[in-house]
Amino acid sequence: MTALAPSTLTPTAWPDCGFVAQVRILAWRSLRIELADWKLVFFSLLQPVVLLVLFSQVFRVVGALPGLAGYAGYVNFLVPATVVMIALTTAMGSGAGLLAELYGGFTSRLRCMPVSLVAALVARTIADALRLAVQLIVVVSASFVVLGFRPAGGVAGAAAAVALTVFFGWCLDWLFVALTTMVRKVQALQAVAFVVTFPLMFASSAYMPIAAMPPWMRVIAVINPVTYAVNATRALSFGAASTSAVLASAGTAAVVAVVGGVAAARAIRR
Repeated sequence: MTALAPSTLTPTAWPDCGFVAQVRILAWRSLRIELADWKLVFFSLLQPVVLLVLFSQVFRVVGALPGLAGYAGYVNFLVPATVVMIALTTAMGSGAGLLAELYGGFTSRLRCMPVSLVAALVARTIADALRLAVQLIVVVSASFVVLGFRPAGGVAGAAAAVALTVFFGWCLDWLFVALTTMVRKVQALQAVAFVVTFPLMFASSAYMPIAAMPPWMRVIAVINPVTYAVNATRALSFGAASTSAVLASAGTAAVVAVVGGVAAARAIRR
């Protein structure tokens, strides 16, 4: 028998794919999955508009409370708060999306590849932040056209408020990503998200002036990071934002992101 000649092929190393490239590829994958379903895109854009219209009508009488006359209509008081609430609900969706990847086996496949699991988390939050930006642009545009939203800061003020809210939403993503990596169960995640979300939403300056709240709720509202975000977005919308208000909002959100990011990075490796 003729001996087989040794193979002249040499092993080819995998091309270098650093952390940034991994984040870019995984974020684009998440966006592609969402954009592929037109029903998901349509209802994700419709939902915040419906939310804004409902709240603007249900809480319309709140505009007569002392302290709101300067806003020239409750809708001008409400829209900046609503964009922050949309960021909060989008952050909840980020946790649900990560949970689907954990159950679907995508995260397990990443463990068998030279891919950083932290990069997967970062990519998830960036993709959701981009989706949030589109949602907020649609909502603010609809509020200008349909509800008569007329902030004193004009389009520039509204754009600055949207930019700050996108950053705030990205930071909140990390809170719910951390919760997802720790509980890893649908029922548990829903229960925890409910407990976290509703106090953040209603025990803040979003829908009611803090001065009109019961004393015990004022204490919660003053330390609530959503209050900082709402106050800053309102001030930016009306061209009256101070540097300290914006920094307080961004700094509070950044602390949430750091704590959530560290917790998520530790839990995802388990």
